[in-house]
Amino acid sequence: MLSLLPLGLMVLLAALFGYFYWDATVAWTREALDAWPLLASFWAWIGRLFSGDVTAVVAPMVVVIAATPLIVVVSLLVVSGLMAPALTRLVAERRFPALEHKKGASFLGSVFRALGLTVLALLALVVSMPLWLIPPLVLILPPLIWGWLTYRVMSFDALSEHANAEERAALLRAHRLPLLGIGVLCGYLGAAPSIVWASGLLFAAAFLVLAPLAIWIYTLVFAFSALWFSHYCLDALAQLRAQRAAAAFPTTTAETADARAVATQWGAP
Repeated sequence: MLSLLPLGLMVLLAALFGYFYWDATVAWTREALDAWPLLASFWAWIGRLFSGDVTAVVAPMVVVIAATPLIVVVSLLVVSGLMAPALTRLVAERRFPALEHKKGASFLGSVFRALGLTVLALLALVVSMPLWLIPPLVLILPPLIWGWLTYRVMSFDALSEHANAEERAALLRAHRLPLLGIGVLCGYLGAAPSIVWASGLLFAAAFLVLAPLAIWIYTLVFAFSALWFSHYCLDALAQLRAQRAAAAFPTTTAETADARAVATQWGAP
């Protein structure tokens, strides 16, 4: 059900946008297309091939293609804020019911941290774009960057409710490479919706069908990633606490034995 939320939000936002701003936006886009000197000869050439006003047909398509990514991003941000905590709670309740909640990070702290890391990932993508012209790197760099972002955001969110700051830092340091590997694999999985999305842009007739399909697939990938990180991180936290408890137990037993020996020496029961 959570995976269907982006589709519902997208339909709602698109309906609101269309009701309040559609006519004005299409009119502004049409004026911009007509006023662009570089495209004037192109529109004239297209007009000779097809009867009618070409910009009147192109302007709505431009508005749809430009507005859809913005609506999608807003929808996914809202759903990510709802889905990740719900999935983490589900994993904790079913697999780790006895794991103590130490609440090492606030919700706002997680949001601001995620936004800052997203900005860094986008800058890395922009800086690395010239390298994408080298064939092997275009298949390596984007998933690696998105994998790093997924690892940093998902692992933090998975531990924010149960681990304190010290435990979280220790786990992220000890499990850096496995978590990065999970993030990179999820980054490659996230490329599947992009292929569907690109197909929708190439085949304008199928855009209204393929765009929602891409959003739904991306949401399922996001859910899978959140579940994977929740299982891994909470299991690592449970093992860390068990190891620390086992390490502290012999010391406690030795101290108790010494105390009993002293008490017996002085005649205490």
